[in-house]
Amino acid sequence: MLRALTTRRIVTTAAFGGGGLTVLGALTFALLVAEARLARRIIQGSASLPPPVTDGLYGAWLPGEPLSFTMLGDSTAAGIGVDEPEETAASLIASGLAASAGRPVRLTNVAVSGSRSEALAEQVERALEAAPRVAAIMIGANDVTARIPAAESVRHLEDAVLRLRGSGCEVVVGTCPDLGSVEPLMQPLRWIAQRTSRQLAAAQTVVAVRAGGRTVSLGDLLGRDFAIEPGEFFSADRYHPSARGYGAAAAALLPSVSAALGLEPEARFGEGVLPIYLAAASAAEKPGTEVAARNGDGKSRWATLLRRTGGAAPARPASDGTALPEVAPGTV
Repeated sequence: MLRALTTRRIVTTAAFGGGGLTVLGALTFALLVAEARLARRIIQGSASLPPPVTDGLYGAWLPGEPLSFTMLGDSTAAGIGVDEPEETAASLIASGLAASAGRPVRLTNVAVSGSRSEALAEQVERALEAAPRVAAIMIGANDVTARIPAAESVRHLEDAVLRLRGSGCEVVVGTCPDLGSVEPLMQPLRWIAQRTSRQLAAAQTVVAVRAGGRTVSLGDLLGRDFAIEPGEFFSADRYHPSARGYGAAAAALLPSVSAALGLEPEARFGEGVLPIYLAAASAAEKPGTEVAARNGDGKSRWATLLRRTGGAAPARPASDGTALPEVAPGTV
């Protein structure tokens, strides 16, 4: 209930143009500057590297007109942390979507490493040039580390979802991950990052659903696996996902991306209806939870929570084309 009230305050502040809530007070901020700088030095090394080029045609041999899919967001949407295009979340979602739709998928990835939510305006401009049928957005982590007020962040996200929906594009938002699972962050910075990122994720859920999109909570989806196999799910910087980490994120997002287009989703369990603020707060605590407007137009005060079976991540495309659709030669 407390998280739901906090979410309502953040979204209300965003609607009236205020600065929003901040967890870091002046004294707390002064104590944490050194820790934040240390974590930033560790993380920025890989963030400065170019991501794999994922744009291209997936399932080129399938019949029909290609379905346009765009990815927007930050370094995780871009694919920082892995070397091959087919290891990124964008590529895995595109491959899985082609298999689900039975037709080619043209992926346009406009995500830029280091982006905060304010960068979505420019990314949407580029995305709309591809006339997307569906778009996925992964954003928020850099807003938290840069201490951007949540109310300011979600205003940018809401505008982006509204513009994409206005063009007829379906939108799925992977909400801010739980940064409390990131190893370079030390206590008490880790606790503050966890609290702030979960608050932002809940507020993102409310504005995205109100704007006509749907959300999937990423939460500590990677953090749980990181605790068991830290060398497997995170890349060398212990911040960006590895190939297995991106596979887990893609497995969480793909069913909702497919369902947004009316394609047959994965098997599901645990469905319920709650007031939108309670739904957002609940989703922030449970990775993999989808939230969508109950009446489908984003105007209802009620939302549907849906938990889908995660299953295995979309398989890496086979070179002979016998598994999931692969990228057409020469297109990436």
